[in-house]
Amino acid sequence: EVQLVESGGGLVQPGGSLRLSCATSGFPFSTYAMNWVRQAPGKGLEWVSIINQPGDKTRYAESVAGRFTISRDNDKNTLYLQMNNLKPEDTAVYYCEGPGGYRGQGTQVTVSS
Repeated sequence: EVQLVESGGGLVQPGGSLRLSCATSGFPFSTYAMNWVRQAPGKGLEWVSIINQPGDKTRYAESVAGRFTISRDNDKNTLYLQMNNLKPEDTAVYYCEGPGGYRGQGTQVTVSS
C-alpha cells in the first residue's frame, strides 16, 4: 500500500522558514520523481516543485523559485521542502505527490503576522 505522510507545517510569520517532510512507504521511492503541490483556501491544486530520482535535478514554480528548495533522502524514503522567506500567499495545505498521483493527508502552512 502506497503511503505518504507529510509533516512540518505550522504557523509562521512573514519572512520565516519551515521545513516540510514527507515519509513514504509501499513503493520503490528511489525510482520515482516526486512532487510537492499545494492548495490554498478556496483555490485549486498548484504544483510547487519536482525532483528527479537521484535528486540532482529540480524545478520550481515561478512563485516559489529562489525561496524553496526540494530535496530527498533515498536511504530514508523521505522527501523534503525547505521554505524560506515565506509570504502570506504561501498559506496552503502542502502535499507530496508520488506515483499515480498519490498524495498524503497534507500539512497546513499558515503565514501570518
